[in-house]
Amino acid sequence: MCLLLNIILTDEDLQIDHVKSLSSAAAYLKSHQPDIILLDNKLPDGFGVDFITVVKKLSPSSRIIMLTGYDPSAVDVAVENGADLFLTKPFTKDQLQAAVHSFLESSQTAV
Repeated sequence: MCLLLNIILTDEDLQIDHVKSLSSAAAYLKSHQPDIILLDNKLPDGFGVDFITVVKKLSPSSRIIMLTGYDPSAVDVAVENGADLFLTKPFTKDQLQAAVHSFLESSQTAV
């Protein structure tokens, strides 16, 4: 999934970092404040929907795009926990790019 996201967003002139577990994400967020977080729901050490509250605590200004192919019914929980957008796999390149652009534009106009 990380490789696919890199390919889709490679032309967007973004700094992209990857972590592959919730524990790695928590450690990363203690020293980084990303503008946008692409959060998969099914990870080796838990579910992304349960991690959203941790993200909001460690990086409150980050926008969260929740990704899942595992359980589309998790959308209600994700939004309730603070996800800004929910994309169900398979999503299109255009859908992901539009979401990223929208969040980046809104964060630039807020400054």
